[in-house]
Amino acid sequence: MSDALIGVVLTQLATVLDQQIRQQVKLVTGVDKEIQTLKTKLESIQAVLTDAEKRQIKEESVKLWLDKLKNASYDIDDVLTDWATAVLQLQIERSGDGAENTGKKKVISFYVYLPCFCFSEVKLRRDIAIRIREMTEHLNVIATEKDSYKFYLSTGGEEPERPRSTSFINISEIRGREEDKDTLISKLLSSDGGLSVISVVGMGGIGKTTLAQLAYHCDEVTSHFKEIIWVCVSEPFEQVRVAKAIVEKLEGDAPNLAELESVLCRISTFIAEKRFLLVLDDVWTEDQSKWEPFLNALRSGASGSKILVTARNEKIAKMMSSAYTIRLGQLSRPDCWSLFSQIAFYGRSEEECEQLEDIGRKIADKCKGLPLAAKTIGSLMRFKNTAQAWQDVLDSDIWEWEEAARGLLPSLLLSYYDLPPELKRCFLYCANFPKDYKIEADILVKLWMAHGYLNTVASVEMEVTGGKYLENLVLRSFFQEVEKDKDTDNIVRFKMHDIVHDFAQFLTKNECSIMEADRGTARRADTTSTPVRHLTLIRGEDVPFPASVGNSEKLHSFWVQSFFDCLPIVSVFDSAPPDLFCRLKYVKTLDLSRNRLRELPMEVGELMNLRYLNLSHNLLLELPETVCDLCNLQTLKLVACDHLKRLPQGIGKLISLRHLEIDRTESLKVLPTGIKRLSSLRTLSKFVIGSGVDAGEAACNIGDLKELNHLRGCLRIEGLGNVVDACEAEKAELKNKKHLSDLHLSFNPLTKADGTTKVVKALQLHPNLQFLQMKSYGGTEFPAWIISLTNLKKLRLLDCQGCTGLPPLGKLPSLETLYIEHMQDLKCVTGEFLGIDIGNNDGGITSTKGRAGVSSSAISAFPKLKKLTVSNMRNWEEWDVTVTGGAAGEAAIRIMPCLRYLKLSHCNKLKMLPQPLLQMTPLNKLRIHSCPLLQQRYQKERGEDWMKISHIPKSRIS
Repeated sequence: MSDALIGVVLTQLATVLDQQIRQQVKLVTGVDKEIQTLKTKLESIQAVLTDAEKRQIKEESVKLWLDKLKNASYDIDDVLTDWATAVLQLQIERSGDGAENTGKKKVISFYVYLPCFCFSEVKLRRDIAIRIREMTEHLNVIATEKDSYKFYLSTGGEEPERPRSTSFINISEIRGREEDKDTLISKLLSSDGGLSVISVVGMGGIGKTTLAQLAYHCDEVTSHFKEIIWVCVSEPFEQVRVAKAIVEKLEGDAPNLAELESVLCRISTFIAEKRFLLVLDDVWTEDQSKWEPFLNALRSGASGSKILVTARNEKIAKMMSSAYTIRLGQLSRPDCWSLFSQIAFYGRSEEECEQLEDIGRKIADKCKGLPLAAKTIGSLMRFKNTAQAWQDVLDSDIWEWEEAARGLLPSLLLSYYDLPPELKRCFLYCANFPKDYKIEADILVKLWMAHGYLNTVASVEMEVTGGKYLENLVLRSFFQEVEKDKDTDNIVRFKMHDIVHDFAQFLTKNECSIMEADRGTARRADTTSTPVRHLTLIRGEDVPFPASVGNSEKLHSFWVQSFFDCLPIVSVFDSAPPDLFCRLKYVKTLDLSRNRLRELPMEVGELMNLRYLNLSHNLLLELPETVCDLCNLQTLKLVACDHLKRLPQGIGKLISLRHLEIDRTESLKVLPTGIKRLSSLRTLSKFVIGSGVDAGEAACNIGDLKELNHLRGCLRIEGLGNVVDACEAEKAELKNKKHLSDLHLSFNPLTKADGTTKVVKALQLHPNLQFLQMKSYGGTEFPAWIISLTNLKKLRLLDCQGCTGLPPLGKLPSLETLYIEHMQDLKCVTGEFLGIDIGNNDGGITSTKGRAGVSSSAISAFPKLKKLTVSNMRNWEEWDVTVTGGAAGEAAIRIMPCLRYLKLSHCNKLKMLPQPLLQMTPLNKLRIHSCPLLQQRYQKERGEDWMKISHIPKSRIS
């Protein structure tokens, strides 16, 4: 990680030089020469790091030298961060940000903001200068030692190769395991009496989990068992955690129970007399006494129930009394080649494949039949576009290293060394996550950003850069089990294979540590005296805070994770050292989510370097005002803090804040007016418009959104009924929020119609919007701007009970999903809903073109609508699609030509469905529920209009 760290430090040094020379923010005088020396020394060291990182695997002395370099880089980073923070505070003071203009000259007092400096501005500047000089002297020693190793200089300046295609490859079929797959499925479907255990064993990376997944998702298997449960066991094995995971899969929620016996009793009751399949993936413990309680509880299931276990050690299969064991061996040469070539040759021409095949087969042979190795090296070769590049990989001496026997796969080493520095540091940071942890992509990118790992490029958002880094690592097979958003195709979450995780931990040993604290004991993954920089503390239930954490004063990351999905009984700070925050002065990311916090200590304001703070799923009522002193804070997560009632009044001082996440905070009914000054915000998940008297505080109004033009993603605006002035709504300038994709507008149910209608008309949204939801709108008609949203794909209209008609939504050219619910005053849907006026086609309606390119007379309403759901329209009587217009007879009208799904529920008075909708659309699914008149009319084989829907493949009336 040394190369990666030096890259971060060099970026900071360049910024400091720029501030000293160009920006006239000369915080410290007389150190320009030392800064330039530091920069030069680091650049000379960076030139040999490619060779040094390779040699550290085999040469312990080189590894020790790199450890010294890492620690020096971290120390330099710390002093430069203090520098940058002091400059930021100076700029805040000069601009008068956060204070009223009193007409008096401000006194700049840095020591208030930087706890590590304590007397005056003069002392602060002197201390920074002293530390920089000390760092320069220390780096001189490291640079001198470098020369004794005679490292090769890297050539540098080469642009990394790009893969021929950036599409993700779906390896849906298994290679060389067809017989094992058939055997496993056969054993799972067998009708052996009682509960039986089947085991799949083999070395790491051999494909055990993949084989189990194929069987688990097989249609024959899913239909055979009443309940199917998948639980990743992994290390450390904790009985209550595993038991709760089983309950969560069965019931949907993890139980708030602490005793193993209570959880197992719940499992036993739920599966009683049911045939189930339980998959226990990645089992390590050989302690039979820990498994016996599970087996006893699971015996309540019906005859033929199965437990499928995957493990590396065959002793585990014997310990669990497996009825059958599948031993996975290495892939055959043809199967290994097939897997490798499918990935490596993806997107290449036939000619290229022929040119590279001979070398490729030799590389595939190096994988020795290990699927993980074949996938990893195949992904690497996608980035190699010349025969020479392929030959270089084949000729690498890494294939022959003895270290491969210790689990360091040559394919992983080759792929890692091929990464540019910025991707190396991002990959290695993932060593902080526990094994088999589902990593959220959005969170990971924000953590990378907090540590300065994302290269800044003009006009490119850091979050976008982070997303590209993540896609690159996925393409190279460093991550697996990738889940993607079905609408945006963006990566949502993923896992690391345990071998890849071990590899990352090996490369970050002494730097990243995972401490397991359980029942009064604390175990660290390493025992060296080297200062840990990134610490993950995994707490068991009711486990006190380990005292040793208080000594980790050089931490950059600190994550306190509970063993359980539910909240622990004991808060993390009930036993933490009172001066913990004073000691963690260099921490940049702090995750205290799911730790039952009722209050956050005021000392949190001491963490001046903090950039990421996650307090989600806690019991907080409020945050201390000292949070507003965190001028570097980029991300503040308060998701699912159900009891949170207010945010700090001084929140406008957080000038670096980019992400304020307050989803699912039902008690938060007012936001402070300082929100309007957070012009760097990219995420504001909820904007609450107070009534003006909430909690006796000044409340945000809709106009406070005016300057927040960088907002992107989803924004929920609540309390729009409290807006009484349409001019105030216009001030919000939502039309300038071009990066927003989703917008939820929520009104008050009892709002007067006239005022609400005027307010909504004044909002004016940007046409880039893709999803709109309007809830509890009290007006009698919808705003005209709704049909100007030409990129809108999803629209939800909920509880708009005062509206007597629907707008001409058929004019929306991109609309794919429409959901309408609870419009009690609507009685008739007329042809106006289609938005078609033959005599005046204003461009909102799609016209088809003939082969010669001449516009034909066919006109489409809802040209892309695929899914339509209408619910709880209890007074709706008629649905008419008749088009009125002077030339209606001259044109062919296509109504919803792409409609595939139609659902109507609780529409008590609706008499019939429009004939064109049933006959002229490619309907695949029709659902009618609790609509008595429709049920009678379209009843299967009995209803008078049954034949009009009998052609629909999947229709259900209930």
